[in-house]
Amino acid sequence: MSDSSNARIALITGASSGIGAAFARAYAARGCGLVLVARRMERLEALAKELKNAHGTKSLPVRADLAKPGAVQEIAGELARRRLFPDILVNNAGYSIARTFLGADWPAQQDFIEVCVTAPAALSRALLPAMVEKGWGRIINVSSIAAFSPGAKGHTLYPAAKAFLLKMSQSLAAEVSEKGVHVTALCPGQTESEFADANGTRGEIARARMPTQTPDEVVKAAIRANERGREIIVTGLRNRLAVAAMKVLPDGLSAALIRPRAAKFSLPD
Repeated sequence: MSDSSNARIALITGASSGIGAAFARAYAARGCGLVLVARRMERLEALAKELKNAHGTKSLPVRADLAKPGAVQEIAGELARRRLFPDILVNNAGYSIARTFLGADWPAQQDFIEVCVTAPAALSRALLPAMVEKGWGRIINVSSIAAFSPGAKGHTLYPAAKAFLLKMSQSLAAEVSEKGVHVTALCPGQTESEFADANGTRGEIARARMPTQTPDEVVKAAIRANERGREIIVTGLRNRLAVAAMKVLPDGLSAALIRPRAAKFSLPD
């Protein structure tokens, strides 16, 4: 990727599949250059080739494991070396651990926190100064409707991590919206992706016949909301109704309704 392009540049984590790849395709269609970040370099290179053929998009694939401390600093260093200053940041990389807190060892949970909490905060801090200086920037943090939930057995840290992204987005929006930077927390529900394959719950979700959205549907709603300056976007009518109920019901009642169903998606320790 050349630094001579006047196009907006979008940095997307978790860009190799699912919602991340859909964001890449959506921003490429809008004429943006891309910095594609994920662990699977072959996937990133294939996506970069696809987008170049479809839109003439310039992409920089960056292999990075965000679970490793210092990964964000390495990404920032590579951007500085190439004199690339992304205008758009999509903190999409994430997963869950479908076991109880005691059923998963601490190193695995520490990796989860690095990917889902530390990396989004660190990338936002690294890229925000240039956005503020230019007076234009966009940040989308991929949270979840789980951010509104009372928590349940299994996936122990997931609601907490997604709630962190939700509140961080709101606080950042309060700080930088008047400086031309829009910050949005994207809160989808069940979405067609490799998420369930990664945490081993594909069978449980298939048996539950949960309603799902496509990544393209989620991304279209997210970009529209972000451009309008909305701080939170919950995608899909069912998900909006579920969030409204969790906001209105007392925590005890909400937990009683949600936890028995949610426990079905927790794997044995």
